[in-house]
Amino acid sequence: MPSHLMPWQGALPTLDARMVHPAAVDAAPGAPPGLLNGESVTTIGSTVTKRRSEDEVPLITASPALAGALQQVLVDLIELQLQGKQAHWNVVGRNFRDLHLQLDDIVDTAREAADTVAERIRALGAAVDGRSDMVAAATTLPAFPGGEQDTATVASLLDTRLRATAATLRQARDEVDAGDPPTADLLHAIIDDLEKHAWMMRAENR
Repeated sequence: MPSHLMPWQGALPTLDARMVHPAAVDAAPGAPPGLLNGESVTTIGSTVTKRRSEDEVPLITASPALAGALQQVLVDLIELQLQGKQAHWNVVGRNFRDLHLQLDDIVDTAREAADTVAERIRALGAAVDGRSDMVAAATTLPAFPGGEQDTATVASLLDTRLRATAATLRQARDEVDAGDPPTADLLHAIIDDLEKHAWMMRAENR
């Protein structure tokens, strides 16, 4: 080993790595600080490293409660998307064009949010059910009336349904906040979007 190198800066490591308890390893003189601060360390030849072994890499999975909460969020977002499109097709009256286009913004928000939530469920190892039968059976949103609806009625109907969906997300976020902060952050961002749309719907009737 060249004389100007410290022991922990020596030759390339060999492949016979083994996990050891930090108490069983003495840091070489001059080794970088913090390598042995109560964590497991790996010795590879003369090199000390904090790399995990393959078996030590955690797999994060959803509990049944978390998966169920996210599934409820998903079906309400899918139902909001469907109701928004129903309103988009059938709205009539004053300020028709602006509201017609704004309803598609709501549909886009709901669709993208549903996809985000579904992919989060899958990332956590649970199955997703977005079938129409499941949505009809499980959604908490009020039913949407058929036929033509005037712009004032549609704005009021969508305000209610946006707030209902946001309430589902708020409940799910509160339930998962401590156990899975990344999922709670994801839900929080969707809540912001839905409540902004709800405010705009209420403003239509002021």
